[in-house]
Amino acid sequence: MTHDAKSAETLAAVRRMEDGLAAGENDMTQYFHEDFLWRGNQGSGTKEGVDAFRKNWQLPIRAAFTDRDYKTEKFMADGEWAACFGHIEATHSGTFMGIPATGKRVKIPYMDFWRVEDGRIVDNPVSVDFASVLMQLGHDVFDGEGWEHYDSGDKTPPTPEH
Repeated sequence: MTHDAKSAETLAAVRRMEDGLAAGENDMTQYFHEDFLWRGNQGSGTKEGVDAFRKNWQLPIRAAFTDRDYKTEKFMADGEWAACFGHIEATHSGTFMGIPATGKRVKIPYMDFWRVEDGRIVDNPVSVDFASVLMQLGHDVFDGEGWEHYDSGDKTPPTPEH
C-alpha cells in the first residue's frame, strides 16, 4: 500500500469514529482497537481501553455538556497517524470540574492525534483546553497571571537577567 493510500485509510477510520461520537453512539468498540489507549493532557487523565474511555471520558463529557456540536476545523493524515484541531460547542448542563450547571454555551477547544492499526484506533494522544472552558464558566485557573496579559500589553513579560 502506498503512503498516500495508507494516509487516506487512516483518515477514513478516524472520520468514521468522529461521526459515531457526533451521532451519540454508545458502543465505540468498532472504532477502537482492543489495546486502545487514550492519553489526555493534565485534567483529562489517561484511559486504558474502550471501557475506561467510555466510563471516564465519554459519559462524563455527556453528563456535563449537552447539545454538543463538533466543529473540527482541519483533519490531517500521514501514514498510520491522523490529527485534527477544532472545538465542541456545548451547553454546560451538568457539573464540570466541581462547577454546577450554568446553562452557558461554551466552546471546548481540542487537538486530537490518532494512530490506526488494522482499521481501528489504537493510540489517541489528546489535548483539551479545560483552562479555557473553566474561564468561560467564571473560574480563572491562572488567577489573573495568564500570559495573555503580555499579548494585550496589560503586563510586562519578564526577561532573563543575563
